[in-house]
Amino acid sequence: MVGGRLTRRTLLGILALAAAGPAVAAENPAVDFMKLAAKDLLHANRQGTLASFKRALQRHAAIPDIALYSLGQYKGKLPEGQRSRYYGGVVTFMARYFADQSRDYRVAKYELGSAFANGDEVQVSSKVFLLSGQTYTVNWQVAKREGKYKIVDVKVLGFSLVYLQRNLFTAFLAKRNGDVTQLVGALIQ
Repeated sequence: MVGGRLTRRTLLGILALAAAGPAVAAENPAVDFMKLAAKDLLHANRQGTLASFKRALQRHAAIPDIALYSLGQYKGKLPEGQRSRYYGGVVTFMARYFADQSRDYRVAKYELGSAFANGDEVQVSSKVFLLSGQTYTVNWQVAKREGKYKIVDVKVLGFSLVYLQRNLFTAFLAKRNGDVTQLVGALIQ
C-alpha cells in the first residue's frame, strides 16, 4: 500500500496468497491420509461387498478405539482373551452395515475440504455426491495411532456413527446383564 491506497502489486500478492490457501490446506497430513482412505472407501462403495468394506476399514479405521468406545460402561467386562475376536466382529459388523447401505447410497464422487485440529484429533470435511443427485456433508474425525492417521469417527448429517454404534451395543448388553461374550458371539456370526 502506498499512501493508504491498494497498489496493483499488493493486490496481486493478496490474490496469490488467497489462491495458495486451498493448496496449503491440502498439504495437511490428515487430508493426505483422507485422500487415500476416501479412494478406498469409494472403491468399496462401488463394489458393495462385505470384503471390500472390511479391507478399507482394517486399513483406515482405528478399530480398537472404535470397538472399545462402543462398549460404553461395559468396556471393563471385555475379557482380554476375547479382544481380537471382538475387534474382528466389530469390523464385520461395520462392513456389513456399510455394504448394506451402499445399495441405497451409490456414491458418484466426493470432494475433500479443509482440516481443523480439535485437540489430538483432526476433522476433515468432505462432500459426497450420490448418483441420485443428493449431496451430503461428511465430517471425518482422524487421529494419529502408532504414528499413522486413522479414522476414529464419521459424522453424517451431524450424527456420529460411532456414537450410534455404541447405543446399539450398550442396549444389546443391557438386555444381557452386560455379558460381553454374548455380544462377541453375535458379532462374529
